Amino acid sequence: MFDSKINWLVPVALTIASVGSNVQSVKAQSAYNSYIFSADYTTSVTIDPNFKPDLGIVRATIIGESVEPVTYGLNFFISNTYGKLNPIENPAINRYTFNSDPRVFGLDKEPILSDRYYGGANELFGTASDSAEINFAEGTIRGGGTITISGGTGLFKNVTGTITFTEEDILSPPGTPSQGLAKLNFNLQTPQSVPEPKASITFMGLAVIGIGLRIKRKIRRKGNGSLFRHC
Repeated sequence: MFDSKINWLVPVALTIASVGSNVQSVKAQSAYNSYIFSADYTTSVTIDPNFKPDLGIVRATIIGESVEPVTYGLNFFISNTYGKLNPIENPAINRYTFNSDPRVFGLDKEPILSDRYYGGANELFGTASDSAEINFAEGTIRGGGTITISGGTGLFKNVTGTITFTEEDILSPPGTPSQGLAKLNFNLQTPQSVPEPKASITFMGLAVIGIGLRIKRKIRRKGNGSLFRHC
């Protein structure tokens, strides 16, 4: 009878220890913060066709200011990239491939450019990979692509993720910035510290086992004493 009272303590302790490990597993699986939001920016686009005209490579700078206040204070951005003219199929349309990394276009001695999104203590940094079409007949610039985020400040310390965007601008005369609108979609993650596993639950289980063993030993001692007395 006493053994049956003691035996229930062991599975209870093991169950408590198992629950503790499962809780820690769930915490480990959600050890990041996710930031998903969108914003519209008015844009000013400058394309320098004189950068490497012999190679058909240009320099492009896009400056953006949010139409409305952006989440986390990212109300401004500046994007710098290189662009290479694709083979021309229609004289009225020039298509470019853009990238922040000059090595993509065989320019090993040029610096890697970047994007910056800012407006307060929180900032994002990344590199662009996109494309655009300049339609001289329509007087437009249309494009889109992806910004790979590799770092940040403030809330976005150690951030990773992407910004996807589409953009349309009104083509301005040569030497003047083209004005337009960009739509950006942010998908960001930052690591969050995972609490150290708390041993209290495991210790509780061990304590239950220890108490059970002590009770069992006392019962055995009492049982042995009664036998001697009857002898």
